[in-house]
Amino acid sequence: MRVLALDLATKTGWALSHPDGKTLHESGVEDFSLRRGESPGMRYLKFNRWLRSVIELCNKPSDPDDNRIGLVAHEMAHHRGGAATEVAAGLVTRVQEACAEYGIEYTSVHSNTLKKHATGHGHAGKDAMIAAAFEKFGVHSVDDNQADALNVLDWAIHEFMK
Repeated sequence: MRVLALDLATKTGWALSHPDGKTLHESGVEDFSLRRGESPGMRYLKFNRWLRSVIELCNKPSDPDDNRIGLVAHEMAHHRGGAATEVAAGLVTRVQEACAEYGIEYTSVHSNTLKKHATGHGHAGKDAMIAAAFEKFGVHSVDDNQADALNVLDWAIHEFMK
């Protein structure tokens, strides 16, 4: 079973496990920024298209269950204030909707729990989180969003894929 890990934001970090559920297959960042004149709702339409394309690519009817995404894990949205909170909450609802539609389990992890898992300290900064992701996966992260997704993947593997 594959795990899809997400750091939900305008620039969403993502990491997808190998079908063994325990190693990294691929990771990156998707940018859902709005272009000039676009409605705020366009961000969610773009995110929906992207998320569903990832799920459908991995969850083909002919594929064995081992190849399918069986768990989506994301860093819990918390009150950052203003637009960032609104975007994160909106993206979480899209994840929940897609998981319900495709019969995929989902879970979330609080940022302090994630930081403690990744670095041993619940208040680690961005540089420490990026270093932790590199140490675990050997991936030079594009940014902190990708690093957080990699750390979410490592947390989910540790918690659910033993």
